Amino acid sequence: MAKIIIEGGNQLNGSIMVSGAKNAALPIMAGVILSTEPVELTNVPALNDVNTMDRVLQALGTRVENVGGNVYRFDASGQIGDEAPYELVKSMRASFFVMGPLLARLKKARVPLPGGCAIGVRPVNIHLKGFEALGATVSIEGGCAVAVADKLRGSKILLDFPSVGATENLMMAATLAEGLTQIENSAQEPEIVDLANFLNVLGAKITGAGSPTITIEGVEKLGGGRYRVMPDRIEAGTFAIMGAMNGGRVKVDNCDPCHLHALINKLREMGVEVDHDENSISVYASQRLKAVEIKTLPFPGFATDLQAQLMAAMCVANGTSSITETIFENRFMHVSELARMGASIAIHDRTAVIHGVESLKGAPVSATDLRAGAAMVLAGLVAEGRTEISQVFHIDRGYEDLVGRVRKLGASIDRVEDPENEE
Repeated sequence: MAKIIIEGGNQLNGSIMVSGAKNAALPIMAGVILSTEPVELTNVPALNDVNTMDRVLQALGTRVENVGGNVYRFDASGQIGDEAPYELVKSMRASFFVMGPLLARLKKARVPLPGGCAIGVRPVNIHLKGFEALGATVSIEGGCAVAVADKLRGSKILLDFPSVGATENLMMAATLAEGLTQIENSAQEPEIVDLANFLNVLGAKITGAGSPTITIEGVEKLGGGRYRVMPDRIEAGTFAIMGAMNGGRVKVDNCDPCHLHALINKLREMGVEVDHDENSISVYASQRLKAVEIKTLPFPGFATDLQAQLMAAMCVANGTSSITETIFENRFMHVSELARMGASIAIHDRTAVIHGVESLKGAPVSATDLRAGAAMVLAGLVAEGRTEISQVFHIDRGYEDLVGRVRKLGASIDRVEDPENEE
């Protein structure tokens, strides 16, 4: 089992490049099922989750080829199966994205209920209610969601919550439905816009992505095309927080600052100098960070996927900070790990109160989930002494070569294999 070893305290300086967005690439990859012509995607991140989606698509009958670096070609023109494999879906929640495309193309789909990071219940009932609104009959059989339909018909769908996954799944299902579909109270995240742009390149007719109401005019079929996946705003935010914590000057390249307004505002409130242009963010903190209060909200609010990383910064800020988590009910698992490093954090229901300390101390900690793992890396980089992070397979799900890229900024960080254990 791999571990990440950090000797903390090095000042970080330089530029770091952001990879393609995991949370955009995965639904876009699922969306290739809708096309019967070849599709090429560029800027696809080299991540374990991408490899898992690759295997899901191949198991369903899609030909997948990595033609070099971050470029993939897909061909779903052959016979496509209607049942996703349990052993893959159980390991990654995003595998559930294939249900909408399968239902649209085959008029039937059987997908195991999903797994992934244990950060909350995240029920799929919003997805299933939407499929029913489009004319499908939905049931749960043997741990699988099953949907069948003679045909899908456009409908007005009001989401109970602006779920990103449900918005994406229903948008894909409606792409080949008969007539007009409106998704109201839809999620507004940039990844929604990226998926809509991708589908439109293939011939879909989607408008309003990025707003509370998305309109999809169904088409008979989708063609092929080439599309570049957007940069990863969560990775960009992670690097911006990392730079702010370490006292150097760090430039985050290949990102869209418009996707990070909530974070940029909070960093400035913490005393960080933040400059940005169209494609980069530069951060510098000459003094100890100041305490702030945040509440996680759907986009354009503060992203829940950056909550753990900012908490790591709050642990060494001057004063008392707080984080209220409104999206997931179990997303404070990193608190106990930060406490092992000397952080002072108290949890009251869905709010964490963080009393800043002068310094953190290196310690053995675990990456309890993807973003918690990133928080452990950020904490380890500023801690006194040696930090050893286990369960780094979680980090591999969302950060491409994190160790190599951070090391180039001046960090003392290595990845080692532990022969005594196997993942």
